[in-house]
Amino acid sequence: MKQSQLFGHTLRENPKDETSVNARLLERGGFVYKNSAGVYSYLPSGWRTLEKIANIIREEMNAIGGQEMFMPALVEKKYLDATKRWDVPIGFEAKEKNEKTANFVMGWTHEEVLTAIATRYVNSYKDLPFAAYQIQTKFRNEPRAKSGLLRGREFIMKDLYSFHSSEEDLKNFYEKVKAAYFKIFNRCGLKAVYTIAAGGVFTASHTHEFQVITPVGEDTIFVCLKCGYAENKEISKLEEGDKCPECRGEIKMEKAIEVGNLFPLDTKYSSAFNLQFINSEGKKEYVIMGSYGIGLGRLMGTAVEIHNDDKGIIWPEEIAPFKIHLVEIAAKQAEENSVKEQAEKIHEELIDKGMEVLYDDRDDKTAGEKFADADLLGIPWRAVVSQKTLEKDSVELKQRNKKETKLVKISELLNLKFSAKGGSAFGGKI
Repeated sequence: MKQSQLFGHTLRENPKDETSVNARLLERGGFVYKNSAGVYSYLPSGWRTLEKIANIIREEMNAIGGQEMFMPALVEKKYLDATKRWDVPIGFEAKEKNEKTANFVMGWTHEEVLTAIATRYVNSYKDLPFAAYQIQTKFRNEPRAKSGLLRGREFIMKDLYSFHSSEEDLKNFYEKVKAAYFKIFNRCGLKAVYTIAAGGVFTASHTHEFQVITPVGEDTIFVCLKCGYAENKEISKLEEGDKCPECRGEIKMEKAIEVGNLFPLDTKYSSAFNLQFINSEGKKEYVIMGSYGIGLGRLMGTAVEIHNDDKGIIWPEEIAPFKIHLVEIAAKQAEENSVKEQAEKIHEELIDKGMEVLYDDRDDKTAGEKFADADLLGIPWRAVVSQKTLEKDSVELKQRNKKETKLVKISELLNLKFSAKGGSAFGGKI
């Protein structure tokens, strides 16, 4: 991709109405555009990262038997009436202009919708278990929309729902999802803490959250420094300095961002929709369910909150919009054509090898401006092509999260295999 053609230019100044790091850097970098409070458009570079996150989630959900589907954003009143959640002040009601009352809501969750669908296909214990998920836009009437992608009114979410014939089977699958979530967050460059939390409007029992510790987090958790046991302040009786109930280690209070959650639903929704199955003894039982969510935009925003410096974003490699930033620097007019021609050739050859490249071919930017933009955009690897490097048949290669640079032969660059963990054929030592 040529940077001169990329839709969404970088900005020199921070947006005036944004205070959070992720909002400032994502807008300045041309990754997102703020339409309204809590409502964002993902520009091409931002969408590339969101797709990377979505594909990581798909891979891990599919690996544990999840089946992807897609449900409507418009949810009819009858579904939420069945569970007495129509009057929960979360959703945006949707109605025709000539209607006095709404008969639909913009979907803020889909437990009811999928449970109703399941009544057509689940009859016997042989139809269980199964798990289905979607990646879908959700709408919530968030009165405190703020912090960029961390708290929005419209957002993209992965919601997984599982259906079981027994509590034991639910618990087994719950552990599989827990392990898959840790893999997802690790691949996105985040260290998550498994945290006991409240159920809210989803379930009466305790639930579990995945929290990423950071001073900008809106949640407060109490976490053991020894074993990692954690509780959300909303339900916890722990205090900082207490002994951990699991290992007697020291408890510390931390601010954190919730990036995922697990809900054991029991039969709350199956009983509301009369979702029953005939067990192996010929008796009817209600299906036992679980629900599991990850906000993709929130995950993206959290990654930026964690991975940045005073120059810009430092994308974790698996979710970076591009793998390598090829920067063309032509110092003199006489050198310009030869540098540009060679940079164009390197760009094409990298693409032919399947490399995701952003090529800074802009003629109206100085070297300093190009380097500043490269730091702001945070692409994991930067390769500079200049007259000086071409004299040695090389490029200057640098990792975004390191200060050191290294001259690398162009032939070597074209054959490098950049790993998802930030290493390379040089073992990350450049």
